[in-house]
Amino acid sequence: MSPSSTGDSPMSAGAASSSGRPFPLPSRDTFSIDVSSPQLNAINGSSSVKSPTGIKPQRNPSFSREGILGSAQKARNLSQATEQSSSGTLGANGIQKSPSDEGSINPLKRRNTDATVDYPRRRATIACEVCRSRKSRCDGTKPKCKLCTELGAECIYREPGIKLDAGDKLILERLNRIESLLQISLVNNHPNAMQITHDSPPMSNGTALSGDNVMLQNSSGNFVSIIPSGGLGTWTSHTPGTNISTMPKVHTNAALHLLQWPLIRDLVQRPYDPQIILQLELAREPLHSLAKTPCVDLSNTNAYIEAYFERVNVWYACVNPYTWRSHYRTALSTGFREGPESCIVLLVLALGQASLRGSISRIVPQEDPPGLQYFTAAWSLLPGMMTANSVLAAQCHLLAAAYLFYLVRPLEAWNLLCTTSSKLQLLLMAPTRVPDDQRELLERIYWNALLFESDLLAELDLPHSGVVQFEENVGLPGGFQGEESEAVGRDDLWYFLAEIALRRLLNRVSQLIYSKDSMASTTSLEPVVAELDFQLTQWYESLPLPLQFPFTRTTLPDPVQTVLRLRFFACRTIIYRPYILAVLDNEQAVLDPSVRESCHKCLEASIRQLEHISAHHAGHMPYLWQGALSIVSQTLLVMGATMSPSLSNILLSLVPHREALDQIINDVIMDIERMAVLAPSLSLAAEIIKEAEVRRRTFLNS
Repeated sequence: MSPSSTGDSPMSAGAASSSGRPFPLPSRDTFSIDVSSPQLNAINGSSSVKSPTGIKPQRNPSFSREGILGSAQKARNLSQATEQSSSGTLGANGIQKSPSDEGSINPLKRRNTDATVDYPRRRATIACEVCRSRKSRCDGTKPKCKLCTELGAECIYREPGIKLDAGDKLILERLNRIESLLQISLVNNHPNAMQITHDSPPMSNGTALSGDNVMLQNSSGNFVSIIPSGGLGTWTSHTPGTNISTMPKVHTNAALHLLQWPLIRDLVQRPYDPQIILQLELAREPLHSLAKTPCVDLSNTNAYIEAYFERVNVWYACVNPYTWRSHYRTALSTGFREGPESCIVLLVLALGQASLRGSISRIVPQEDPPGLQYFTAAWSLLPGMMTANSVLAAQCHLLAAAYLFYLVRPLEAWNLLCTTSSKLQLLLMAPTRVPDDQRELLERIYWNALLFESDLLAELDLPHSGVVQFEENVGLPGGFQGEESEAVGRDDLWYFLAEIALRRLLNRVSQLIYSKDSMASTTSLEPVVAELDFQLTQWYESLPLPLQFPFTRTTLPDPVQTVLRLRFFACRTIIYRPYILAVLDNEQAVLDPSVRESCHKCLEASIRQLEHISAHHAGHMPYLWQGALSIVSQTLLVMGATMSPSLSNILLSLVPHREALDQIINDVIMDIERMAVLAPSLSLAAEIIKEAEVRRRTFLNS
């Protein structure tokens, strides 16, 4: 069942509650989450990786080789599976069925229980055409049957008909998709693509995209619209062997790439290089407060520690609540002046205090951000951690990067992530040297670093740290253990695991659709887009019940559900965004029903992200900067759509009236302006959408 905006999500009816999660957390054995094989280009099957459990879930053979959300795929395919053995089959609940059970379910299905008995057939398996026409019994002799020999007729046998069961049909369906993708790859890389398209089996009636703003006629006589690349890559451009679940080194998915699109570029007076965001952040003033002598108030530490485990650790899951008291005692014994334990405790206090004040965009600019005193004290300890290649040293740098993300300092955070990455790579090169009690922590730090880096690479053209090369060797988190019998807080892994899978799917979208500045057609994109959207739906359906957000158009009380819903719609938007580009350049492209439907899905996902703009502050700890740029991207997309007659009609089917759409855009502008003081990149983003809105109103009024 595909998610719909018209009602509640599957399995979540009646799930709403006034506050907190609507359901108690299920057993840790119930959540399965997988990711797709990077080597099969989004067409593979899937298998399940269960997490979190008391027994460590190991990759078999590795995390990146699994199919995304295999539990959903298995449920989808289970009813289609062929018989497993002569002794019985697996039912939908995984219970072995006996042959008698099978017969009671389907009495028409007959099984050959004795393979050694060979019953002679009374008729030929294949009758020739003459015998068929005369309705005579054919003896099947080749090259001529007895009757054709007597009549002196030409004896022609038909090819045997093949009866397929559901399992065979599923295999053939997958093979057809592989063949189609290979043919499309040949088409896109051949200099005479139009002619090859005519000769190869048709994929759809989608609109093709190429280099000029004209209508061309191919050799089959069909008209296709073609558009320039303008911020759109091609899904066939990745090199063989590339892990498609990682961010590509060159892509056109960043927010400012939309300023190169038709109509949208008319809304901004001067052209902007997409690299300007990175340039602004590079020229940014450093944090002056970090040079001050740290002064730490330890009078309210219990409240900040409690706040961290209640409000922050859910996003990062990288502090062990079972060893916390030991860390705190060690830090206290040194007066919080040395050692990784002191650094970790101070960073937890900084993040905990920050979480109690809400979004940093709501704080008076002249006021020091909450937690800064603890972060300054931890910063003075980081040089001692710089040359230490231990798991705790990597944890210190990761938590410091998390606080810098809260301060909306993406480049400073990236610098610390590079150090974290270096330590991780040294540790993972010889994992046997990592103490057993720190291996779980090492894996969690690894996934945090990979998630952080992917988020930054989605918007900034930064060097890749190289940590991704170990992705296939690192297992999923499976639950902390420690010396304390009672944890100081929760070890909640649900969101963390869901985010790992979704981030990998977002990376896959960037690899398959936006990875190079070249052309791609909506015809060739159609099977890939369908597959990616299917994997997104699988991801949602595999979420445990407390995380399965409803698709109603109301705000949610649970911040985790809120963030996951926003991330879901952000992923769906970029999956379908190429179709908006096709229509912005050529209005006639929307005449293709598949293009129109895809535009509807994209614009609906964009509106769902923008209609309750305050919801984005639910993820203010990890996602404020990334979320703000995502908002800007969707707003530019909607602005451009209002200038297209056909896309404007689609938008008006998603909102009550035009004034409601104008109000959504106005609310976004106000919110981004409020965040403009936090970073020069956000200040530029606020200027761009404000100028674009003035020009858009002028254009529509004229």
